[in-house]
Amino acid sequence: MTNEKEMLILVDSKDNAIGTATRKECHAGNGKLHRAFGIFLFNSKNQLFIQKRSENKKLWPGHWDISVASHVRPDETYETAAKRRLKEELGVEVSDLKKECAFKYFAKHKDGKGSENEMCAILSCRFDGKINPNTYEISESKFADLDELKESIKGDVEKFTPWLKIALNKFNK
Repeated sequence: MTNEKEMLILVDSKDNAIGTATRKECHAGNGKLHRAFGIFLFNSKNQLFIQKRSENKKLWPGHWDISVASHVRPDETYETAAKRRLKEELGVEVSDLKKECAFKYFAKHKDGKGSENEMCAILSCRFDGKINPNTYEISESKFADLDELKESIKGDVEKFTPWLKIALNKFNK
């Protein structure tokens, strides 16, 4: 269940922490710029693990998404937050995470239920073990070839989260 009272880190356009606000405050209306991250989890075949967001998600339910996407809490770094969410969402523990890129983006949800206004870091890792998706968070999951995924997005952009599309364009693999 989403904790609307979870505290998130507010940042300026250069990713300097400038305060905190609740998850609810960060996503209401046009939102407040806050720190977030996405993880590209690859297997040894260089396929990307993607997930379909469950209908329990407030923003972009039922959309295909990056391996893991979440927020950094005030007591965390990007890396510690990423490791926490890998365990919570996928039941996966990794030791090596690599920061690939970062970008600022804004996306208003089409049904008017809120928006994303985030400074988003993209981290990557490799993992070939068993993945146990949290079914409250994730309704479907699979490994996808990057080129095929990019073609799928071109063919039906509405099935994917906005940050997945941006992250794929920024990611250089």
